[in-house]
Amino acid sequence: MILQLAFVLTAIIIGARLGGIGLGVMGGIGLGILTFVFGLQPTAPPIDVMLMIVAVISAAACMQAAGGLDLMVKVAERLLRKNPAHVTILSPLVTYVFTFIAGTGHVAYSVLPVIAEVATETKIRPERPLGIAVIASQQAITASPISAATVALLGLLTGFDISLFDILKITIPATLIGVLVGAFFSMRVGKELVDDPEYQKRLKEGVFSDKKYESKDVANQRKASLSVLVFVIATVFIVLFGSIDSMRPSFMIDGNQVLLDMPYIIEILMLSAAAIILLVTRTDGLKAAQGSVFGAGMQAVVAIFGIAWMGDTFLQGNMTELKTSIEEIVRQMPWLFGIALFVMSILLYSQAATVRALMPLGIALGISPYMLIAMFPAVNGYFFIPNYPTVVAAINFDRTGTTRIGKYVLNHSFMMPGLVATVVAVGLGLLFIQIF
Repeated sequence: MILQLAFVLTAIIIGARLGGIGLGVMGGIGLGILTFVFGLQPTAPPIDVMLMIVAVISAAACMQAAGGLDLMVKVAERLLRKNPAHVTILSPLVTYVFTFIAGTGHVAYSVLPVIAEVATETKIRPERPLGIAVIASQQAITASPISAATVALLGLLTGFDISLFDILKITIPATLIGVLVGAFFSMRVGKELVDDPEYQKRLKEGVFSDKKYESKDVANQRKASLSVLVFVIATVFIVLFGSIDSMRPSFMIDGNQVLLDMPYIIEILMLSAAAIILLVTRTDGLKAAQGSVFGAGMQAVVAIFGIAWMGDTFLQGNMTELKTSIEEIVRQMPWLFGIALFVMSILLYSQAATVRALMPLGIALGISPYMLIAMFPAVNGYFFIPNYPTVVAAINFDRTGTTRIGKYVLNHSFMMPGLVATVVAVGLGLLFIQIF
């Protein structure tokens, strides 16, 4: 088992270094070694999760192609420019809402340069709003009803009579408060901008000009508004269907009334939303497939395909040994499983892949499903090593040089807000499951 685990971790580490679809395809090599060398029987690939992500990403990509994301960025820009003194508090709320609506943290790219410029113009250290804004864009993934991670968790917990609303009523307030606490902490990070030596150095070198950054204009306001409206309505219906069982269609199977599974509902609604957006806005479907949202989403699909399949195969093939070795300690201290989720997310660079790879072990170990929901925000740990795309983008957008990777790599601009937001979110989750 130790040797198998070594091959699994090696595949994950090499895949993470390759970037893009590298993580998923390296999962294929790991799965091949487990199957052909160690003789483990492959489990079923996570088809439902992959198809749900494809459906959601298709709708989000169509919204982007119709100008919906550009419209959201314009609205965010107006909000930030009207309240520049509060940019450190407002910026994470903006990126949180973007991710909550779209189901992917990659939508934050378009608003990060706005945040950086508004902070610089107001002489607020850009590191403060940028650091927590990136963290907020990831925390919201564990609160979004249509994110791949939430969908994956819901699929795993359906056998426990857990609804989508049961997950969201814990994760939304927990992550939102965690982000706000992180934002308040961020307000005290580093020196004031005018006193920062790197900023002073760049100022002397003439790096800055009077030209202000402006996000691009929305080509067709009506089309963009319609696309956002359709997408939001579809998301609201998903929450309603996932929260109120009586709304879901039911079928008579073997003499029993069976409700339509949520994966099917999400797939139907999101594919329909994508089609409606294309039809009512007369947007070219090819344009949707060429956008950044679609590309990032497909990378997530490939990652889950390879890594989750490999992880499932390893866990199921060694479940007896794993339960024997760690069951007692996890039952005594179930919060340790939250640390395992955090560490695995650092390796996998994907909340959804972490959920699919590790949550089945938590279920098999007998951890309460409500405890698993409370620890769900712990899968947001991949800010820890500062090489995730949104982290790198934020560093590059900050012309002042205050948002950076430190001398010792781990002392970077995202570590403090990330740890604060994650610890607070998990702590509040554990409190909320006692209340609710």
